[in-house]
Amino acid sequence: MPRATTPIAAAPPLPAAPPARPVLDDAVRGIGFIALGYAIIACADAAVKWALPQVGPAAAMIWRGVFGAIAIALLARGASLRPVNGRLIAGRSLLHCAVTLVYYIAWVRAMPLADSYAVTAAAPLLMTLLAIPLLGEAVGWRRWTSTGVGFAGVLVMLQPDGALWRWEAAMLLGGVGFLALTRIWTRLLTRTDSPATIAFWLLLAHIPVGLLLLPFFPPPRLLPDAPTVLALVFLGLANGAAHFLFARAFAIAPVSVLAPFEYTTLVWGLVLGLLIWGEFPAAATLAGAGIVIAAGLYNLHRERVRAREARMGAAR
Repeated sequence: MPRATTPIAAAPPLPAAPPARPVLDDAVRGIGFIALGYAIIACADAAVKWALPQVGPAAAMIWRGVFGAIAIALLARGASLRPVNGRLIAGRSLLHCAVTLVYYIAWVRAMPLADSYAVTAAAPLLMTLLAIPLLGEAVGWRRWTSTGVGFAGVLVMLQPDGALWRWEAAMLLGGVGFLALTRIWTRLLTRTDSPATIAFWLLLAHIPVGLLLLPFFPPPRLLPDAPTVLALVFLGLANGAAHFLFARAFAIAPVSVLAPFEYTTLVWGLVLGLLIWGEFPAAATLAGAGIVIAAGLYNLHRERVRAREARMGAAR
């Protein structure tokens, strides 16, 4: 007869693992990347605006391209920078060179930094509109409303006979249309190419374009002084870091969410312009800036609410 065996008691259940900390929503992380990128680019813009009287637009583009490409190559940490969608990368890079030239011409003609950013504030609305047909993104009524309010703030700043009623502002408006398109193309390129690749070729394109433009914009001085050289090196390195952050942000978050944070450059432009050149914007510029900043902050609030609701729904 088989021997009877004593049943073995079941092992006690293991204690439940502590709930995982919620992963930060991609849209909120994208907002963080883009906000930091705009802060860096504003400092770089202040540096080039200060240096432009000595070097001119074409030479400034060359400096930006050389050191910006070096910065991206370092950030890539040996990763391949060979483009996959080479045609779109080339088109975007050349279009962005045109945007750079427009801004440099405006700044060399002493247009205040904050005023140029006030004109740029039209870009987020265009980005939101372009994202619908080009990317198929859905925009809720709250973001439509806040973006519309932001555009109303732009109209306040660009009122006829105001401080921004000048031909440089009209030229910048054309550049803003190109800028909005390059932002959309960034979103498309992130489906095939890495952020480092996108940013590297954008900045590298500034070198040949700047060389081609030298006969039309010869530098006032053959060799800039040491402080100007430092400002131009900072310009390139900061642009490399900022465009890397931009590409990373557009890779993980919808354009309609990121677009309003173009407005944060207004804050940096106001502060840097006042500290460096003693520029104080007109009352209409300040009023419009307040409107567009409030609209951007509301979009951030809505995105945080949506992310929190999504996490709570997943936990049920």
